[in-house]
Amino acid sequence: MSRPLPNLPRREFLRQACCAGVGTLGMFSAMSQLRLVGALAADGNAVRTAAASAGGDYKALVCFFLNGGNDGNSILVPTAEADYAAYAKARGDLAILRKDLRAITPRLYRDGRAYGLNPNLAEVADLFDQGKVAFVGNVGTLVRPTTMADYTAGRALPLQLYSHLDQSIQWQSSIVDQPIFRTGWGGRMADLLQSMNENSRLSMAITLGGSSYFQVGEQVAPYAVDQGGADLLNGFWSSGREAERYQATKRLLAAGHPNVIGSAFAGATGSAVDSAEFLWDALNKGAQLKTVFASDGTAQRLRMVARLIGMAPSLGLRRQVFFVNIGGYDVHAAQVTAHATLLRELSRAMGAFYQATVELGVADKVTSFTASDFGRSYNPNADGTDHAWGNIQWVMGGAVAGREVYGKMPSLEVGAPDDTGRGRWIPSTSVDEYNAVLARWFGVSEANLPTVLPNIGRFARGNLGFLSPA
Repeated sequence: MSRPLPNLPRREFLRQACCAGVGTLGMFSAMSQLRLVGALAADGNAVRTAAASAGGDYKALVCFFLNGGNDGNSILVPTAEADYAAYAKARGDLAILRKDLRAITPRLYRDGRAYGLNPNLAEVADLFDQGKVAFVGNVGTLVRPTTMADYTAGRALPLQLYSHLDQSIQWQSSIVDQPIFRTGWGGRMADLLQSMNENSRLSMAITLGGSSYFQVGEQVAPYAVDQGGADLLNGFWSSGREAERYQATKRLLAAGHPNVIGSAFAGATGSAVDSAEFLWDALNKGAQLKTVFASDGTAQRLRMVARLIGMAPSLGLRRQVFFVNIGGYDVHAAQVTAHATLLRELSRAMGAFYQATVELGVADKVTSFTASDFGRSYNPNADGTDHAWGNIQWVMGGAVAGREVYGKMPSLEVGAPDDTGRGRWIPSTSVDEYNAVLARWFGVSEANLPTVLPNIGRFARGNLGFLSPA
């Protein structure tokens, strides 16, 4: 009987894995294999009950992780004359020209300011006007509702605030006050609902563009693909001697192993090979999308997500969780051009992705949402910005109560009560509150919500309202 792996501080956990020469994602897969032995027996009935209560419909959550810390202060910009003048003074050379901003008209939101959208988000703006996109103001990692007095005294703050690694993990785990990394909130959600899927050959959790802490569960491990599909074993082909080597390697992986680590590694690798073969076969047989995607990496990754969603009914999948890693957002320099390029590619890809869900007839069954390490400082750093805290996020899909800005926008005034310095806003909405809306829609019950989001009870707000519960 295998013993559970010990909890380790996440930096030590990653260090030991790297020293052992184990890829991060493969390591998480091996961990999940080890945990599966004991967890299935203990939790199987609870998982089946949770899945049965969620119903038999299809739903997919798609996380667009803007890696490096997206500058939310350049997403929604105040447009009234006095407000814009203050914005332009604070932002300096980073200020977007007032005439270039795309005016938006939220349905109900009132904070005394009018806003314009970054001109590089044309497709997102169109979807906002159609009610398919909503923004959420000033979201960030919080241990509990936090004031400037708390910040000054160092009370109950997220660990390693402003650190890329720590804040990325905290966004993806929804646990901000413990130095131990074990599972992500998407993985915990998948653990609860995985038995809704009739086919277990392909993981509920699929990641594109890098490792995903978000999707690591006790039972569910993320499965990595790229924009072209799944990777088969490197150096092996489908004919001649290479095919013989490939089959021999599969037999070795399937053989018994007396060592628990070796057994877990062989099991995880063998499972990955099986999933790759299964996925390649399905992709080759599946219909091609008519929706046109751009040729850049972000668009092509979203095209692959859309193709996988389109195959879900034939594969017996009723729940899927996708993670799309999009890098480049750590803009300490040359932000004007770099950020504009990033947003143009993202907006174009999101617009095509939404149209693909319409083509597939599942626009109201697929909800996409942005996440990022943190926001960026309101005051510039030369021609870039520094790490900050609260940030703007947005959600997209047919089920979204769109054309609205939810939550509370930051003051947008350096030195205001929510500014920890240089326009680093104390979040007014927690990551937990943001994630809770998504989890409820996906099918997580109120009773199971604390399992997915252990700190949700610290926040009094019931539901931000940008999605209806399942």
